[in-house]
Formats: sequence, structure tokens, C-alpha cells
Amino acid sequence: MSSRNHRLAAAVILAGALGAGLAPAHAAGKLCRLRISANDLMQYDKQELSAGPGCSMIEVTLTNTGKLPAAAMGHDWVLVRTEDLAGVANDGLAAGLANNYQKPGDPRIIAATKIIGGGESTSVTFPASRLEPGGSYMYLCTFPGHYVLMKGVFHFR
Repeated sequence: MSSRNHRLAAAVILAGALGAGLAPAHAAGKLCRLRISANDLMQYDKQELSAGPGCSMIEVTLTNTGKLPAAAMGHDWVLVRTEDLAGVANDGLAAGLANNYQKPGDPRIIAATKIIGGGESTSVTFPASRLEPGGSYMYLCTFPGHYVLMKGVFHFR
């Protein structure tokens, strides 16, 4: 059988499995939704967030409960490996508000929202496969100076 025929046969088998309600393992997981808020006092309402290996996708929704605009007191939510926290924050300073204080294309950023002002919400969804169970992760706000107070631990177990 040619490789083209092998691919066609595999596609037919997969289509039949999906039609029967069987899905590949990576699609069998679930979307895990997490919520966090930030305020004008440079605080997140949670210092820890957790997701488990049963999650195939993770959605984090950030709500800014403050009143000030993004240019004055904006907040974002950025997930990094613990050892990358200060470097991502410092490199974000030069990136500016137009880039959400995130260095464009920074491979150290696992997931990130945009900067939002008071009364706004934003979300980011990312595959759990970007995380290792038991890995050391933190989240931070990259607005200049905020990460000193606005950071937390992200557990993926």
C-alpha cells in the first residue's frame, strides 16, 4: 500500500472513530477556566492559581476592577517559568504600552493577556501541553513596576 493510501486509510479510521464519539487523547481533555482580578492598588485578588493534567486547554480571564485607564494603571496577566519572571518584566519595559509591556515574540512568555484599564476584562486561552506537571511557574503584571507586588504562583499538577 502506498503512503498516500496509508494516510487515506488512517483518515477514514479517525473519521469513523470521531463519528462514533471516540476522540484522540489530546481532544479528550477539557477546557479549564480560571478567573483573577486586579485593582488600582496594584493587587491581584489571588496569589495562586491551579490547573490539573485533566485540562487540555486553560483559559484565564483577567478583570480590572479599578477605575483608572490602561495608560495610568493598566494590568495584564503573563505566565512564565519562575526563573524568567524578572527578565520578562524588565524586557517588557522597553516594549512599551503599544506592545502590552511584553517583548514581542518573547519565547519565555507561555501565555499573556493584553493590558486593560479599569472596568475591562480580557482572556487568554492556551494549551496545557505548554506546561510540565510539577514545573515551577509564576504569573505577573508587566506594567512598569507592578510585578514587584503583582505576581503569583501557578500550579500545574
